[in-house]
Amino acid sequence: MTVVWINGAFGAGKTTTAQELIELIPNSTLFDPEVIGGALRYLLPPKHLAEVGDFQDLPIWRRLVIDTAAAMLAELGGTLVVPMTLLRQEHRDEIFGGLAARRIAVSHILLAPAETILRERIAGRGVPPELPDGEMRVRQWSFDHIEPYRAALGSWLTADAHPVDTSELTAYQAAVRIAEALNSGSVPVCDIVQTPEPTAETLAAGVLLFDEQDRVLLVDPTYKAGWEFPGGVVEPGEAPARAGMREVAEETGIHLDEVPGLLVVDWERPVPPGFGGLRLLFDGGRLDSAEAATMLLPGPELREWRFVTEDEAAELLPPVRYERLRWALRARERGAAFYLEAGVPVG
Repeated sequence: MTVVWINGAFGAGKTTTAQELIELIPNSTLFDPEVIGGALRYLLPPKHLAEVGDFQDLPIWRRLVIDTAAAMLAELGGTLVVPMTLLRQEHRDEIFGGLAARRIAVSHILLAPAETILRERIAGRGVPPELPDGEMRVRQWSFDHIEPYRAALGSWLTADAHPVDTSELTAYQAAVRIAEALNSGSVPVCDIVQTPEPTAETLAAGVLLFDEQDRVLLVDPTYKAGWEFPGGVVEPGEAPARAGMREVAEETGIHLDEVPGLLVVDWERPVPPGFGGLRLLFDGGRLDSAEAATMLLPGPELREWRFVTEDEAAELLPPVRYERLRWALRARERGAAFYLEAGVPVG
């Protein structure tokens, strides 16, 4: 089961190209995530929708795109062709990472006409007549997103996706070009970690690493939303502290010489769709500047890293994860571990 994700600026011709492409790829199906946004108009309160300018900013939209794509492939098999603009790398990472966690490979295609051609196509774009003031709003929306598209091209998008210059191509010709690239293997499967979705409570081990100013290392995983500590799920038969050491080495390239000491045991309550479980934090000690310089970030698993103060961590981490860090820092100061339940000390 595979996904062919067709990216590009609004007005680049993604949907028409995708419609042509499913005629060229055997056992393929079109999935347009725009239908998820349309459904959310009926599912969410208007006030909640009014707080965001784009459906992609809603976590529920991203989750439903992942779940719907996985459900369609489970039902139909084959290849799913998805025409959808993704300009924010964290959204790309969350969606592609969620698919990878379900063992669904993603090939990322970028339709990249010259900007002058793109503007001409937007200006001549047809608009459904039932939309009040639709022509002005839809076209202005597309024009407004040219600058974010240009910024994405300059930062991550060109290096991540396989570009197809469609300046002189019809939708059919672009589809033929994409099909040929897929068949020849010149479009690699996205290099993103595959972390299986949990089916029950999990045991996870994180390791706190500090710089010479006692700031703590946080990492931004490619396969899920939000900042984290280096670490991951403990494998069956694996000692938790050793799992933390393994994850640190895999994610950062740093090999700890000593088994880290325990700082926090935190029980994370199950919140659907998550199952919760035990979360352990260990003290990996202080890195000198030479060790910190050897870190291999970013890589397939991590998009970014930074050493932060406790106050800065509060701005980056989800509340329960921040509470876990806060109590881990207190444990480090007093030399004794804390037992927490949902980030709150017990006993």
